[in-house]
Amino acid sequence: MPSSTPASNPVFEALGLSGVTKLGGNTEGPHPSSRERPVHRPEWDIPSSRGYVPADTMINEPLPDKPFKIIFLGAGAAGIDFLHWAPRELKDLNVEIVCYEKNGDVGGTWLENRYPGCACDVPSISYSFPWKSNPQWSHFYSSSQEIHRYMRNIVDEEGMMSYIHLRHQVIGAKWNEERSKWTVKVRKLDETDNEGQAIEVVDECDVLLNGGGFLNAWKWPDIPGLHSFKGDLFHSATYKDDYDLSGKRLAVIGNGSSGIQVVAEAYKHVSKLYTWIRSPTWILAAIGQRKGSKEGQNFEYTEAQKAEFARDPEKYHRYHKTVENSLNGRFRTLLRDTAESDEVNALALLEMQGKLKDRPDILEMLQPKNFSVNCRRPTPGSGYLEALVGEKTTVLPGSISTITERGVVDINGKEHAVDVIICATGFDTSFRPRFPITGLDPNLTLANKWATFPSSYLGVSVDGFPNYFTYGGPFTPVAQGTVLPILTLLTKHFLEIIKTMRTQHIRRLSPRASAVEDFAEHAEAYLPRTTWADPCNSWYKMGTRDAKKLVMWPGSRLSYFEVLRHPMLQDYEIEYWSKNRWGYMGNGFVDWEFKGTKDLTWYLDEFSDHPEFTKGVPLKDPLEFVGLADGRVP
Repeated sequence: MPSSTPASNPVFEALGLSGVTKLGGNTEGPHPSSRERPVHRPEWDIPSSRGYVPADTMINEPLPDKPFKIIFLGAGAAGIDFLHWAPRELKDLNVEIVCYEKNGDVGGTWLENRYPGCACDVPSISYSFPWKSNPQWSHFYSSSQEIHRYMRNIVDEEGMMSYIHLRHQVIGAKWNEERSKWTVKVRKLDETDNEGQAIEVVDECDVLLNGGGFLNAWKWPDIPGLHSFKGDLFHSATYKDDYDLSGKRLAVIGNGSSGIQVVAEAYKHVSKLYTWIRSPTWILAAIGQRKGSKEGQNFEYTEAQKAEFARDPEKYHRYHKTVENSLNGRFRTLLRDTAESDEVNALALLEMQGKLKDRPDILEMLQPKNFSVNCRRPTPGSGYLEALVGEKTTVLPGSISTITERGVVDINGKEHAVDVIICATGFDTSFRPRFPITGLDPNLTLANKWATFPSSYLGVSVDGFPNYFTYGGPFTPVAQGTVLPILTLLTKHFLEIIKTMRTQHIRRLSPRASAVEDFAEHAEAYLPRTTWADPCNSWYKMGTRDAKKLVMWPGSRLSYFEVLRHPMLQDYEIEYWSKNRWGYMGNGFVDWEFKGTKDLTWYLDEFSDHPEFTKGVPLKDPLEFVGLADGRVP
């Protein structure tokens, strides 16, 4: 048979050579081009002794046969922050995002808490996402309703509802090692089966992000007869914001942050108010008070002020920085036996003495004797002390004996008839998840792992629970200032990890137990120097007085920003889809080499002072310097 003639090579023909020429080590005939993406030839796939073959992917390209899904729990502030950043940051990485929210609307705690006086205890301008200014805040400290509107508007403006599934409650999550995915059980609260039971479905994801918060599992007080009361009974977290207190006799149980806000606001409307001081607490102007009114009280922005902030974003930004700067300076007041701690204690005492000068009995009940101001979160006292000394108020010491059909019985056996009881008695602050989360050990849930103490890696992840991350986990600096900038920091931290997982073909990762133990050791050694460790009951100590239960960040908020600015993946145990950790190097190219929009000489730009290069602007014209050999001046 005649031998076949190889096809002509168009590259050679274009250069004036014979199309059947054989040059170098290349075979004869036409060859594919790497113009659009690198050529891949099957004969190159020669396995190593371990069976490893480089993937046909470029650096920054995810594996095409490994789809990736993120399930986010909760559409509160954390979920909103994540949904602002994630779609744009992950848009080229083929990532699906789903957010499950148990409530009928977004907003989290600001949707759920509508009790009288419910407001943020940090200035409104600081309780804003760093990326979403709001020059229209009505007050220096905003109500829960206004904060909820702010968040709801963001969700609507950015189309976030396309990711959010309302009335979908996650009731279980289990790691599937064989599939390297989380199996997530979801209850559809608005859909029922033939027996009237809520329908349950199963979903899967590669990364599970828990943004459900920890101040959302409210609890009733343990008081005999509580549910025998025939009047209206509320927990502060279940209060109906359209309920009318006008002319009613009200008992407020609890004198923590929410109880103090309830008393201050409800006093304006009720005919009679009873409140109990079971434990002493410091009362002072709210956080950031020096930027508020002269007496640290709340105030309303004028229309002219709001218009000026809207007209001049730079002025608004400077104002934001001024308020935020004062918040970031607070941490030094938390160090025990320091001049700064002395000052804040003295200021609180002077305020209490001044407003309770005619009621030394209340001052005696209220003033702590053995712990400093910051042992508990500083309680915003705007209007509270004034309400305590008001003619409609009866302040009672100690605990409640029992509750009857008609009212509340004090420790002396006297019954006080009331129409309404509001229990401002807090939340479960154990950090233990309210549904089972099972990691690598199929016999160990996260709730059981944290049965005695919630150890974590920097508050963001847990050893033995791969591809699982938390917002507001134990040791998050929620006491050092406003939380919204922290959420943005965490979002960027998690997105950097997720992008690394996609671009470096990581199957799973979880913090090393040694890293968790080292962090716990550091926190335990550091925290006793703070006033958080003083003997007061506080959710900083998981609702106890035990300093060994402290779950606060061991440092300032700025130290948290510094530590979490970039993930330290050396602290993680990592497993890859490939047998080789360098498998993501694939075919040896970077994806943007083929996108035509990236400057291929970026590494030179840091040595140039020219703004075109310092800003990373691509080269304008590749023919600009043609002809230099002929003496042409460009």
